[in-house]
Amino acid sequence: MLLRSFIGKLRTQTPVRMTESQPKKADLSRLFVAAILALNVALSISIVLLNKAVYTYFFFPNMTLTMIHFIFTTLGMLACRFLGVFAVKSMPLSKMIPISLTFCGFVVLTNLSLETNTVGTYQIIKALTTPCIIVLQTLFYSKSFSTKVKLTVIPIILGVFLNSYFDVKFNFVGIMFATAGVLVTSLYQVWVSEKQSEFQCNAMQLLYYQAPLSAIGVATIIPFFEPVLSKGGIFGTAWSAKALGLVSATGIVAFAINVSIFWIIGNTSPLTYNMVGHLKFCLTLMGGFVLFHDPLSSLQLLGIIITFTGIVFYTHFKMAEQKEEKERKEKEAHERQKAVERQELLKLEMEESSLELINIEGKTEGVDK
Repeated sequence: MLLRSFIGKLRTQTPVRMTESQPKKADLSRLFVAAILALNVALSISIVLLNKAVYTYFFFPNMTLTMIHFIFTTLGMLACRFLGVFAVKSMPLSKMIPISLTFCGFVVLTNLSLETNTVGTYQIIKALTTPCIIVLQTLFYSKSFSTKVKLTVIPIILGVFLNSYFDVKFNFVGIMFATAGVLVTSLYQVWVSEKQSEFQCNAMQLLYYQAPLSAIGVATIIPFFEPVLSKGGIFGTAWSAKALGLVSATGIVAFAINVSIFWIIGNTSPLTYNMVGHLKFCLTLMGGFVLFHDPLSSLQLLGIIITFTGIVFYTHFKMAEQKEEKERKEKEAHERQKAVERQELLKLEMEESSLELINIEGKTEGVDK
């Protein structure tokens, strides 16, 4: 029943209106939203910890795991299409290949970062995506950012530096993977925004094309970087039922995260989405320290706090600016509408004046006769 309710709400993609005449329905709607938010938080934390467990305890090949995630996502998207969750939109494959390659790159590199770094360092370095996107959009897309937004980059970078520099499990290769992952992830996020605007599509319509193309892309390079038939490879090792079960679970969770994010963006406010993101940030760090006993020095903790502060301020300033921009556009639209109404009124008055003038002239001619 919960699944049917979720699919039904996902199809509509419209928030449920709360009315006084329907208090029970309103309460159920709030509970449903809270349940989906809690599910997204749990899934997002689970995918990081499950992936880390697969790498740490079973030494499962990284790129192969990424390919499995893409396959599960592809199957999940086909199921969503069959259930009518979204409508397929025709898009040129030539335009989808570049964004699919960056999708491959960011997932592979972030997974390699998770495999070679502590959960804390992995999560903290991901925060550099924000300043990286600012740089990319400023240099290549002529987008401007306020001074307040730009200043939030300072605590984010400082916090990441403190955490990474004083990490007792510092891994140079892992830092390189994480840095490359940040660059590719930033490019991917910028391109996703551009493509959604270009093709007037939503995230799931885009993901419908990305997932299978990304699975094929990763599959073609796996033989060059990982064993396939030899020991340690997907077909060269007698994986235990526990390992295969855990790998399958990561694939299911990876797809479920995409669907829950799509629902949250469509049915809640940007503030809710960002606050959920902050909660996931903190809980993921906590999970790494508790489950994998990652060491944490006082300077690392200070770095985490500084980074988190920068992220919160960035979110606050961006949302305030977006609200002001929305209000400005609404005001401009209202003024344009009033101008159109004034023009129509003036036109109507002129027509009435013309009719009156014609009537007066007609009466005058009648008197002359």
